[in-house]
Amino acid sequence: MRHLVKAEEVRILVNSVEHERSARAILQRVGAESRQVKFFHIRTNRGWTRDFGPLFLRREPGCELCIAGFRFNGWAKYPDCNLDAAVARELARRLRYEFLPVKVGRRDFVIEGGSIDVNGCGTVLTTEECLLDPQVQTRNPGLSRGDIERVLADYLGATNVCWLGRGIVGDDTHGHVDDLCRFVDPRTMVLCREVDPHDPNYRPLEENWERVQDLRLEDGSRPKVVALPMPRPLYLDGQRLPASYANFYVANAAVLVPTFNDPNDRLALGVLSDLMTDRLIVGIHAVDLVWGLGTLHCLTQQQPAASDRPQSPARMRRQ
Repeated sequence: MRHLVKAEEVRILVNSVEHERSARAILQRVGAESRQVKFFHIRTNRGWTRDFGPLFLRREPGCELCIAGFRFNGWAKYPDCNLDAAVARELARRLRYEFLPVKVGRRDFVIEGGSIDVNGCGTVLTTEECLLDPQVQTRNPGLSRGDIERVLADYLGATNVCWLGRGIVGDDTHGHVDDLCRFVDPRTMVLCREVDPHDPNYRPLEENWERVQDLRLEDGSRPKVVALPMPRPLYLDGQRLPASYANFYVANAAVLVPTFNDPNDRLALGVLSDLMTDRLIVGIHAVDLVWGLGTLHCLTQQQPAASDRPQSPARMRRQ
């Protein structure tokens, strides 16, 4: 938080006045109390704001912001998600942004923020495991690859969709791309790679590494792809946890990277430091967070500035 408030306003969802009071006490204790921190009293079922929070778009004329109204259904597995599912619309109302329901015919389209990553120029990264696997298609049953690509084009301005295969072991969300592969600039992505051939992540990550060699950006060029290491396996009560350095959060002045008391922490921070030289790379201990099956990117959702040049159609942008 100390690194965020230096360069941007930070908005935090809390359940109540008591919840806000407790959060402010913690911020004060760690030296992060700031006028840049704003609290919104909006009840949630859980804290993974990336997946149910507002997905901001810019649209013509005037490049004003709006919020894409994707439906959240608890990752197609948790029924206690009614509070989370209402957050984006409520924030649109309070922030006075237009809320654009995303539909296919009369049916709401289901997607989570962690299931996609964008380069800000028209290319979207996602995985077949999350959006196409028939075993988890209680998200958008009956929709084909082409149907999904059309929704991403119509509502996010995506002119190009790059499909990877499976996500990492332990991911509770059916292969979210934010634990697997991320853009670090419009032409460069980092892709997790496991070196231990006996690790269950080894084969799916190698398959993605082979697949990414054939991916193209929106202009037809090949992206630069850099390997990001994986930490050693982490478990809680015998369950493999989705620990990944790819779950970093890009802020205005810093990149917050999850670390796991692992020898590869330093290597991962070094890879990202070499690639994102315009921001401070900050390692954040995330072992306690990953017990909840997510880390820093899962907890956050950025809002782009509204003063950039207009784009058509509305398009997701990196901050």
